[in-house]
Amino acid sequence: MTPPVQPRIYVAGHRGMVGSAIVRQLLAQGHAPQQLITRTHAELDLTDQAAVRAFLAAARPDQVYLAAAKVGGIHANATYPAEFIYDNLMVEANVVHESFRAGVRKLLFLGSSCIYPRLAAQPMSEDALLTGPLEPTNEPYAIAKIAGIKLCESYNRQYGASHGVDYRSVMPTNLYGPGDNYHPQNSHVVPALIRRFHEAKASGAPSVTLWGTGTPLREFLHVDDMAAASVFVMNLPKAVYDQQTRPMQSHLNVGFGSDISIRALAQAIARVVGYTGAIGVDPTQPDGTPRKLMDSTRLNALGWQPAITLEQGLAGAYADFVSQQGAAP
Repeated sequence: MTPPVQPRIYVAGHRGMVGSAIVRQLLAQGHAPQQLITRTHAELDLTDQAAVRAFLAAARPDQVYLAAAKVGGIHANATYPAEFIYDNLMVEANVVHESFRAGVRKLLFLGSSCIYPRLAAQPMSEDALLTGPLEPTNEPYAIAKIAGIKLCESYNRQYGASHGVDYRSVMPTNLYGPGDNYHPQNSHVVPALIRRFHEAKASGAPSVTLWGTGTPLREFLHVDDMAAASVFVMNLPKAVYDQQTRPMQSHLNVGFGSDISIRALAQAIARVVGYTGAIGVDPTQPDGTPRKLMDSTRLNALGWQPAITLEQGLAGAYADFVSQQGAAP
């Protein structure tokens, strides 16, 4: 009996933390490597519409995972707001539109929990979108991600019936894990704290000071769980996906299910790293959003749950950092 033909899949952003996890997930599920299409930034600039058009017209994938994005923490978002909104808008517009032109029917857009209002009711459900002001520290990035959702929805509404277009969106909570960015200034909170505690341990520093009050609550999902959720959502039958979405509210949250204070997170990371000094706070620095917990009820109802605990995930993330740095643990 002839095995079914596997789809040709383009993973945009395959060298990033999320994109590389999606590639790992597809391979782990038995997808043939030759059916995966990838391009580095040097090979393909996704902000260049003509280049994206030529690439997709030639490659003609069956599915596209849009995991390419310019990302960063509070400091990076405050320093490079023009780059964050322009680069992300251009990547989304080019990949979605040129995928449509190339006949791609299945596309998954990966967004962010920052799309929701700063003071959205907790946990944040999908219908909180566009109900209030955004968090100022990452508003340009959030606006771009909201535009990505609406791009997918608009192409579905206009071309779903006539062209079989089925473009879906998933909104992950804060992600961490292998392939993270450990830059001293431009990283997110988990990799930033891993680096700071590792360096404090190595130098014998008596204390580490956290930005802000340490009281904001955050939810963290391991990137391999996010990748599993992405493949799960991409492959859901349309009728099943439609049970938990609407034409103009078609995105799904992907969360861990519980949150933790930044101070408690720092304490957990210090334990993993083996740092035994004091942990202080600097209330003069910004906290960001007071709380960000996703309501993942709709995705859970479709049959998906995370599998990696925070403790397991942080241990693996620290091992990845040590490997990347070539440093002693």
